[in-house]
Amino acid sequence: MSYGVEWDGERHFVKTAGRAEDPEQRWVLLRNAARIGATYRHEALPALREVIESPHGPVLIYDWADGELLGVPRDRRDDPASAFHRFRHLPPERIAAALDSVVEVHDLLGRAGEVAGDFYDGCLIYDFGTHRMSVVDLDHYRPGPYVNEMGRMFGSTRFMAPEEFVKGETIDQRTSVFTLGRAVLVLLGDGTTHREAFRGPAALWEVAIRACQPLPADRQPDLASFAADWREARSLEGGRMA
Repeated sequence: MSYGVEWDGERHFVKTAGRAEDPEQRWVLLRNAARIGATYRHEALPALREVIESPHGPVLIYDWADGELLGVPRDRRDDPASAFHRFRHLPPERIAAALDSVVEVHDLLGRAGEVAGDFYDGCLIYDFGTHRMSVVDLDHYRPGPYVNEMGRMFGSTRFMAPEEFVKGETIDQRTSVFTLGRAVLVLLGDGTTHREAFRGPAALWEVAIRACQPLPADRQPDLASFAADWREARSLEGGRMA
């Protein structure tokens, strides 16, 4: 359970475990989010200012991120008023520029050995006025590789890799690569792999298609490699869109 709070003229996002009969797992996730917030700095990551230990678990205080959450319920994705619909109908270069920030954040995390978890469009806040993207809700990110001990893991099916559905499979940065590839196909396309549905240049589509291969061995080997491929595609003639 989270709150928007303003004091001394400054706005903050306050994240708590809320009231639950068995809150310990929520506390674990919040402490992991605090670890991420204390360790990594990027302009697209709202800064963690303080962690307060309360009788109901840790309370995380972040800088406020202006904008709108891109993730919306399924029945609102085609609503012209929804943030998801409006973002996907921006000029392709605007979308790609916003995704640059998402890729940079994951390059930073990946170089430190982190593996993404439960990343989807509900982790993205976009300010339509300033065109700034913020990446939030990294509670499930953790060092990897590790073994899927759940079966169907946390996340949105639209963004999840095949191994996130199978107990005993390895979860590593190739899994994160798949998730980023899916984000590109969802936000610059229609979520399919069809070239004609993709609004960006072929170079970016090819990066995403490689990332979304069913077999991990056929994808970019890690987040740094995905980020390098993305940057190269963006630098090519036609990689930046008018």
